[in-house]
Amino acid sequence: MQDRGPSGYDPQRRLSLKEVLAVDFGGTKTTIAAVDEAGHIRQKQKLAAAADFEGSIDQVRNWLAGESARPAAAGIIVPGIVQPAAGSAWAPNLWGQEFHPLRAVFQERLDLPIALGNDRTGSVLGEQWLGVARGLRHVVFVAVGTGIGVGIVADGRPVEGAHGIAGAAGWMVVGGPWKPEYAACGGWETEAAGPGLARRAGMESAEAVAAAARAGNSGAIDALNQTADYLAAGIAGLIALLDPEMVVLGGGVMQASDLVLERIRRQALCWTQPVAARQVRIEKTALGEDAGLVGAARLGWLLERERQGG
Repeated sequence: MQDRGPSGYDPQRRLSLKEVLAVDFGGTKTTIAAVDEAGHIRQKQKLAAAADFEGSIDQVRNWLAGESARPAAAGIIVPGIVQPAAGSAWAPNLWGQEFHPLRAVFQERLDLPIALGNDRTGSVLGEQWLGVARGLRHVVFVAVGTGIGVGIVADGRPVEGAHGIAGAAGWMVVGGPWKPEYAACGGWETEAAGPGLARRAGMESAEAVAAAARAGNSGAIDALNQTADYLAAGIAGLIALLDPEMVVLGGGVMQASDLVLERIRRQALCWTQPVAARQVRIEKTALGEDAGLVGAARLGWLLERERQGG
């Protein structure tokens, strides 16, 4: 499958510029592409997520086997915890409960320099490089889908935390007494992610709730408004804590942005620190599902620049 990149790149025209390999290991799909220094995406391929770690390696090796030129480096993102110093990754939705030596294994199997990040970091770097937050130095990306994750760039650099867990914001407290269901994935995620929205409306999925709301269903509208208020509460806390220039909203729930974005903006800015509220912007992703892939490429290019002494 070939796609145009975020800058309108023609995939039929092979550029002479160097490229990096970008890999986004998602919970349900793997996306692989070559990306040049301007962020143009070439030869993008989407595959169902592999059943195990070895299968994930094979997906990337098979993609590279079809390429006529070697990429300069590879940027890889995964959903979970990444420890960049150790080069290890914990991705329970993909490879079980163990940490895997991802960088060492991929460097050996692919014979490429490898840069690693989690999917949260990938998304915020993608938007900061080529998306709605292009050029900003203090950015927060909030991904709202089946879960909630937050990518953070502070003073131009991604924030990973001491153990690679920074941005696991689904565990934030957003008010009310603790409930047993919070033990699985945290209070904010339980109340504000897609499954919480569907449960609140008594429907099968967040997509079904959005469709019903657009058709005028009052129960769906109420559920969306309550979910938007929970999202706004968490975003207000992030703004007060991190003082970003922009909060970018992405993920599947933002497909209903026409129904919830203005309410989220209004409520979040009402709740948060007032000086920060006057200066921050809350925007929808410009790169959509490609944000993480573009961010993976950015990691690859930052590594290549470091290797070249730039």
